[in-house]
Amino acid sequence: MTAPVGSGLSSEVVRGRAPAAQAAASVPSSTIAGDCASGSTQATVTSAEIRGAQIPWPSAGQAWWSVFVFGLTFMVGYLDRGVLTLLVEPIKRDLHLTDTELSLVIGFAFVVFYVLLGLPLARRIDTGSRRLILALCVTIWSICTALCGLAQNFIQLALCRFGMGAGDAATSPAVSSMISDLFPKERLPRAMSLLALAYIAGNSLSMLIGAAVIHSVSKPHTLHLPVLGDVFPWQLTFFIVGLPGLLVAFLYCFVPEPVRRGRLPGQGPVAAIPVAEVLGFMRSNWTVYLPMFLGLALHGMVVAGNQSWTPAVFSRNYGWSSAEFGSVAGTISLVLSPIGLLAGIRINESLFRRGYQDANVRLTATCQWLGLPTLALIPLMPTPQWALALFGWKALIEVAAIGSQAAALMVVTPNQMRGQVVAFYLFVFNVIGYGLGPTVVALFTDHVFGESQLRYAMATVVVLLGPAGALITTLGLRPYRRAFARAQSWD
Repeated sequence: MTAPVGSGLSSEVVRGRAPAAQAAASVPSSTIAGDCASGSTQATVTSAEIRGAQIPWPSAGQAWWSVFVFGLTFMVGYLDRGVLTLLVEPIKRDLHLTDTELSLVIGFAFVVFYVLLGLPLARRIDTGSRRLILALCVTIWSICTALCGLAQNFIQLALCRFGMGAGDAATSPAVSSMISDLFPKERLPRAMSLLALAYIAGNSLSMLIGAAVIHSVSKPHTLHLPVLGDVFPWQLTFFIVGLPGLLVAFLYCFVPEPVRRGRLPGQGPVAAIPVAEVLGFMRSNWTVYLPMFLGLALHGMVVAGNQSWTPAVFSRNYGWSSAEFGSVAGTISLVLSPIGLLAGIRINESLFRRGYQDANVRLTATCQWLGLPTLALIPLMPTPQWALALFGWKALIEVAAIGSQAAALMVVTPNQMRGQVVAFYLFVFNVIGYGLGPTVVALFTDHVFGESQLRYAMATVVVLLGPAGALITTLGLRPYRRAFARAQSWD
């Protein structure tokens, strides 16, 4: 089967195959890992490495140790990124910020460098030392998180968030690239599922740890620190949650850099498909990619707006402190989110067994539709108990399709393009979703409903944008089925 018109790739390239004559001798196993300080762990290799023909996989211990460090990375990342939402009210009070300014710090300031650096870093991930890139990125975002504690105004806080976004830009592409080279295909789903559990645990623990830190430092109005002098409790919180990331960065010295597999034959291990060819392939398959990109981005805008402002709603509506909300919400997520994830995996596999080739997108769209009423109703509940009950349902629903969303994009994208396609997806998702979501809610609050009516702003954004995102994703089912069938010829 030939490549789609306009893709710019021959059928041999799209399938990831090459004539047998291009195979060569296997690569010594010593190229799998190297010295952390060198920044490069792979020597010049032959097409045997590219095809993964005679190269042993990393040991189970090395592979699962890597997954453990990846999980710690996601946990630290979400702690550093998400703790700001628990500190909205004290930061707003002490720095005299508006809701709109806070939303720009939460969303846009983080996303702008994330998206600008995403594609260049994705191409570097396809050619360089991925563990070195991860170590550097974790170091950068951890230092910038701690520096948030020194911010004295909106500009300084935004600059620190710029640095956090720049550091976080390579995390998902680098981890996705490495884990596919650590496990054979038959073991990869289990590894991805456990990594997703680590993400859920990290997200939940970030609220619990963040709440504990906030509670422990929130007694006096100011604290006196050596050298720094008097600081607000929220500033000390950033110091405490930011610095542990440096330990996680150090752990990458002991993570193996696996041999790359499934690379393009005939061009060497450092070859990367030009961006123009990737864009050509996506353009020729726009009916597949547009619904996934735009539908998930609009839904991401709704979810990001809801997540960013829910702690503030509990504070303004029910008088809860950030520590109270973080501890309760973190516990609910930690208990219910893994159940939702495992249920989603079973549903997805059941749909595939019953012949639904669009199972990945079908489950994703279903979860979007089911989650919208909950997202709209949480801020409108008359009591915190009812709001938390709906929050628990949201914790089940919003994670059920995590694996399906990731798989949906990977399955219909040629192996050699996946890193860059993921980077394009993250660009769209983060600009529209995480970048605009918090700000849209804040604009409705500041200019339509008023600060005391944040709940109505959140519900309005869900009603206006949520159905559009779910509908666009649903409209992609038919073209996705065609693309799924075509992709079977690539193996």
